[in-house]
Amino acid sequence: MTIERFEDLEVWQFSRILVKEIYLLTENKYFQKDFGLASQLQRSSVSIMANIAEGFERKSKKEFMQFLYISKASCGELRSHLYILLDLNLIDKLKFNELYLSVEKISKSLSGFIKYLNQNDFK
Repeated sequence: MTIERFEDLEVWQFSRILVKEIYLLTENKYFQKDFGLASQLQRSSVSIMANIAEGFERKSKKEFMQFLYISKASCGELRSHLYILLDLNLIDKLKFNELYLSVEKISKSLSGFIKYLNQNDFK
């Protein structure tokens, strides 16, 4: 399969699903009181997805990889935020595990993609 658009990237597709899950989660009435936490969750998840797209559109392997690293860092930020939710009993352990594993999967996919780009030509 040829990748012609960032939408073709499986890791971007996973990220899109994650963003939706985070936005649905932050519709909870608690987050209307703590807009800051909701905003951080939303922004870190959107950053994962957006940096994949922005890097792809740069049309430079070096810049693309830089944006993938930023996206990967946002995965770490989001995982950290999930611990806050768990510690404050805003999500149960099951939901925490589900979201954590999704973010971890994306992070590992980004690592694999970065490794691939280091070893191969792109575009």
